Amino acid sequence: MDVAQLVTVLIILLLVATGVALVSRKLRFPYVTGLVLAGLAITEFLPQRIGLDSSLVLNLFLPILIFEAGINTDISRLRSAFKPIALLAGPGSVLSSAIIAILVKLGLGLTWIPALLVGVILANTDTVSMIAVFKEIPVPSRLSTIVEGETLFNDAAALVSFNLILKVYSTGSLTLLEGIQDLLFIALGGSLVGLVLGYLSVPVFARLDDPLSSLLLTVAVALGTFQVGQFLGVSGAVAVVVAGLIFGNLGLSRSNSASSRITLLSFWEYAGFSVNTFIFLLIGLEIDPVELWRALPAVLVAVLAYQVGRILSVYPLLAGVRWIDRAIPLRWQHLLFLGNIKGSLSMALALSLPTTLPGRENLIALVYGCVLVSLVGQGLSLPSLVKRLKLSKFSEVQQQIEDLQAQLMTGKAAQDELESLLKSGVLPKAVYEEMRSTYQVRVAGAEKSLREIYNRRPDDLDATRGDRPKLDAIRRRLLLVEKGALNEAIRKQILSEEIVRSRLQKY
Repeated sequence: MDVAQLVTVLIILLLVATGVALVSRKLRFPYVTGLVLAGLAITEFLPQRIGLDSSLVLNLFLPILIFEAGINTDISRLRSAFKPIALLAGPGSVLSSAIIAILVKLGLGLTWIPALLVGVILANTDTVSMIAVFKEIPVPSRLSTIVEGETLFNDAAALVSFNLILKVYSTGSLTLLEGIQDLLFIALGGSLVGLVLGYLSVPVFARLDDPLSSLLLTVAVALGTFQVGQFLGVSGAVAVVVAGLIFGNLGLSRSNSASSRITLLSFWEYAGFSVNTFIFLLIGLEIDPVELWRALPAVLVAVLAYQVGRILSVYPLLAGVRWIDRAIPLRWQHLLFLGNIKGSLSMALALSLPTTLPGRENLIALVYGCVLVSLVGQGLSLPSLVKRLKLSKFSEVQQQIEDLQAQLMTGKAAQDELESLLKSGVLPKAVYEEMRSTYQVRVAGAEKSLREIYNRRPDDLDATRGDRPKLDAIRRRLLLVEKGALNEAIRKQILSEEIVRSRLQKY
């Protein structure tokens, strides 16, 4: 395809995506599902057929999506739901892959290597649709964190498992010990690469005053971390996850300008949105309805297999969470099961299957069919499912609390920015004091109202019990800060060890 044809195709795809956005908002169905259906519809109208390229997805699209998710993930929030996330993305992913592999081997007569590859591909969850629904319909914060965290680490787990199976296929054998060693090397090596590059980028970012230069640095970190990981033979996806988490939680907090942070986050939000738009349009363009119809019986068997795998990995594992963490409500588990949607990574992994693999074309058609069924069937039903499960039901008191918290946070952020403008000489002191007093009134009003709500008697706070875990997390964070201050006082010999030890025993 020459440049003129490429530009023409891009213009058509952008116009189609704009139309899908308008229609999906009006008819209230998921944007990504509309993109896939639109891609199916416009295939014949393009000047030249285009499709999804696995190398493009794995080396460009995937690092952008993972890094964007990483910088927007708060580590403290992730830590609060780490146990269920680790269960779903670790043992849950392996268990689901094994169940799918066994069922498709028995149901479709595949040999073990193709069955295991299909198991890994279909065990991977793409929750772009779920996150899109969450933006429209509010759900509990912890549920949203579990979904986002599973997606973040599930992609990395799928790539690691996929590469291990390909190694077995190419070498002919792999012992259990060798498999464990390779798994640890790939995962831990990727984490180390992400840690090093993430931490190295933070001081460089802190010295950059120009928002545009900061954007260039983040793009280089996202794409470069993946390539370095792949070059060293470790997981590039794991490396990007870790680098994104470090950059988002350490780098952005050291930025001196709120406008710079907003610019950077807005850029990555747009980048993630654009990548998802093109991926799901290309998924629709890639699927051949005729081939899909021929493979429909096998597709239905595979759909049943991955749903059974999801059932047997979600409900038993999350039922045991109550012994190690706060219990996961059954309604949340229903959503985690029924929101098991397949997407871009599943397509890319299918296209990455070795050309020497027996029945490769049939396996690709099988995965394509499963992706289409999940995006259309589950994607369209997801918004009504969230409403039916009553996950978005908030009490008036909870709504009032969050409204006041938003008022308090925005007022404080504006005051911090005014302080920065005053110190830099941009804002005269008289104007600073006048504007700050306006925000101070807003902050004081919000603080007073919140204090009145939290000081109510326990029997008056039934409606706010859902907010108590958040307060408990804040109290734990404050206790850690107090302990840190005491330990620092010992190190600097400001306080005696006897006094500090007696204080620490009270915590």
